[in-house]
Amino acid sequence: MKISVLGQISQSEIDGIIREEKERYVLKGKELAEISIIEISSEELEIRSRAKSNIKRVRRITGYLSTLDRFNDSKQAELSDRVIHG
Repeated sequence: MKISVLGQISQSEIDGIIREEKERYVLKGKELAEISIIEISSEELEIRSRAKSNIKRVRRITGYLSTLDRFNDSKQAELSDRVIHG
């Protein structure tokens, strides 16, 4: 997880904010990927956080778009027989 802090914020306060953000993301069924804590004033912080994304790679074999786990044996064989040009 990437953490960035700007300002004079104590380590215990940073740890508490991170813990709260992680708990909030867990309730959403997500995982925290990045958090930015910026001190606006002595009484105000700006907290920006981002969840990890579940990006899946989609391939096209014989005109059909799908993920690899959904390809049958023939389509998986076609994929393994491909040659990279370049």
